[in-house]
Amino acid sequence: MPNLENLKKQAKLYVRWHRDRYYPVAAQIRAVLPRYRDLTDRQVLEAEFKLSDAQELVARQSGFDTWQALRDGVQAMPDTAKPERAAPILTEVEAQLYVADIKASCDYFTAKLGFTTVFTYGEPPFYGQVRRDNARLNLRMICEPVFVADIREREQLLAASMTVDSAAEIRELFVQYQSAGVDFLQTLKQEPWGARTFIVRDPDGNLLLFAGPAT
Repeated sequence: MPNLENLKKQAKLYVRWHRDRYYPVAAQIRAVLPRYRDLTDRQVLEAEFKLSDAQELVARQSGFDTWQALRDGVQAMPDTAKPERAAPILTEVEAQLYVADIKASCDYFTAKLGFTTVFTYGEPPFYGQVRRDNARLNLRMICEPVFVADIREREQLLAASMTVDSAAEIRELFVQYQSAGVDFLQTLKQEPWGARTFIVRDPDGNLLLFAGPAT
């Protein structure tokens, strides 16, 4: 059984995932907490989910009915018992884009999309990274075609997906990019699953999805 501090961190992580509308956590909440059982993923993520709810989720996953029962169980363990290590949690993901010219790509992302260059590597550079807020994109130079013909556009093969927290932000971001004269594969639209999205095509043909809530 994990120690109490790890359990507290796990509960806080569930709260953050729910706040960030991380869809996989909705399935866990619905499966474990009876009051969410009849809700859809979207309804679970729109419903109130407090730290006490997350603590109950952790307790039930550990075989206890309540957080207090879990606390008592952990504290009753002998001091000689060796706590299990918490499962590794992946905290970040970075998309990798294939580009023909690192400097030109960095210039595009900074001038058109509002990113900043974090670093470039090599002389001349063959690798780099750009960032806007919490979104990071790694740029890898490659001189040969990576995809066959127009398959990326035909199949909408996305290089990266980035999200904002509100309907106002996704609209504002779209207007900003319109004013900057970026190339859109898809302009702002409402998706059947309740999000608003648009897709930008960079000079190398990479497709970048931007998404936010519809309301």
